[in-house]
Amino acid sequence: MELWRLILHPPAHGAWNMAVDEAILEACSAHAVPPTLRLYAWDPPCLSLGYAQPSSDVSTEALAAQGWHLVRRPTGGRAILHTDELTYAVIAPAENPVVEGSVLESYQRIARALLTALNQLSLPARADQTYPLPAGTERNGPVCFEVPSNYEITVNGKKLIGSAQSRKQGGVLQHGTLPLTGDLTRILRGLSFENTESLQSARTRLLQHATTVEAVLNRTVSWEEAARAMISAFETTLGISLTPGELTPQEANRAQALMEEKYAHPSWTFRV
Repeated sequence: MELWRLILHPPAHGAWNMAVDEAILEACSAHAVPPTLRLYAWDPPCLSLGYAQPSSDVSTEALAAQGWHLVRRPTGGRAILHTDELTYAVIAPAENPVVEGSVLESYQRIARALLTALNQLSLPARADQTYPLPAGTERNGPVCFEVPSNYEITVNGKKLIGSAQSRKQGGVLQHGTLPLTGDLTRILRGLSFENTESLQSARTRLLQHATTVEAVLNRTVSWEEAARAMISAFETTLGISLTPGELTPQEANRAQALMEEKYAHPSWTFRV
């Protein structure tokens, strides 16, 4: 079994979380650290934009009123409100068996581990090869969880895990979010809409096509319980051995620099 590093991080703010993911990606690409599974959370709540998503989708005034942070991810996709969730990051050199091949091949491989974790939590999850687009829905809407995309993980037809991938300098980062509880429509309070009708339409799509662990199971699943399922599933499904570890001093220093120079800086956040 291949040895991987397991990092369990307490809740942190969005700029730091994204900086850490990229710092680990750089270190893994250089073979300075083992392939890594990182599980973490966010505090305070943070709205993240996809790499190329227009910042005009966000109402900065509304975010400030809610006390939420804003960050831009190094990966694609649309807006996510990170709160009451478990976030995972799989980071490894591009030639590693877990992430080798095309984006789709590596995504499907990781999806098997995610599905196993959800099944261990008694969630009847599946990864649909093709997901039909509901009438009147656009895939390029501002909210990531408005509608599942092809190969994303769903329960009873509703999106449960949203994931995205970045490839840089010979390394692969895939991270994603598992909403544990709460009102998914909260995200709409921080976004810009042309009118009340478009806001209500987005609210309806979210409620129809996205869900949380608690909504499916009718019980609360803690971050720790979800993390245990993830750890077990990744080991058994992918044939790896996870050893608890921490960031190296070099990774921590690089994360601090990336946070200050990139992820907490307006030139990155409002680049589009």
